Amino acid sequence: MTTVKAAWIGREIGASMANTDSFIEEVNEELRRDRLFALFRKWGWIPILLILLIVGAAGYREYTLSQERAAAEAFGDSLIAALDDSEAEAREAALLAVTPATDNAQVLLALLLAAERASDEAGRVTAAEGLRALAAQPGLSARYRDLALLKAHLLDPQEFSLAMVTLDRLALPGQPYRPLAMEQQALLHVGNGDIEAAIAILRLLEEDSQATAGLQQRASQLIVALEAGVALADPAPEEEAAPDAPAAGEGAEEDAAEQETADPVEEAAPEAPAETTDAGGGDTPAEDGAVQE
Repeated sequence: MTTVKAAWIGREIGASMANTDSFIEEVNEELRRDRLFALFRKWGWIPILLILLIVGAAGYREYTLSQERAAAEAFGDSLIAALDDSEAEAREAALLAVTPATDNAQVLLALLLAAERASDEAGRVTAAEGLRALAAQPGLSARYRDLALLKAHLLDPQEFSLAMVTLDRLALPGQPYRPLAMEQQALLHVGNGDIEAAIAILRLLEEDSQATAGLQQRASQLIVALEAGVALADPAPEEEAAPDAPAAGEGAEEDAAEQETADPVEEAAPEAPAETTDAGGGDTPAEDGAVQE
């Protein structure tokens, strides 16, 4: 009897302890839930705000991109419409009426205007000054800045030291217009009477991986001409280019067009070809770098 009573008492105590543990767990669960709700009421606005900010930023970005795309398309359409005119004066007037949307678009517009104004000396000087002023603007893409400086040099070269400072920067390894800048450096050295420096640059140009086949061929021809003692001189203004010979600088502009594939720009009309004078004094018009036999 005593044993049965002791067993019953043990079961009651165990049940009571189990009920106590269950009660404590329920209380702890309620406390945790209350703390969670309190934290959510206090700080729950932060994740909601973050979600709204992310959604708003994504929507604003899409809107901005669509606006930029629409502006670029409108600018391109206006350029095409302006260049469709058959009269040079009408094309220039139409280009002047175009409003560029960005700094890069302003450079493209200036390059097209320079091409239209390259028919006379005053127009070339004005166009070159405008391109140099644009290239000095901060925030301009390096690709377009270098193109503007190179085009300005082709239109209206500065005096030797200033021109070499600009071309040295354009001819640094990795620059997009390095081969064309090197070619202009060689021509400047030829004009300055430093034939050895010109040949050294042309030999580097022959092996440059960025140079096009046409540019390397011009460099080779000019090396042969210089080593043969041919002197290069600009022709008189009234002389005309040979009908089957491309004008001096035309090859450089064609190479620039090949390298500027992302944003094609109509280049200026080529200048008159250089005239080569052999050692005997005879003058025959020929392309820069052509070999005189």
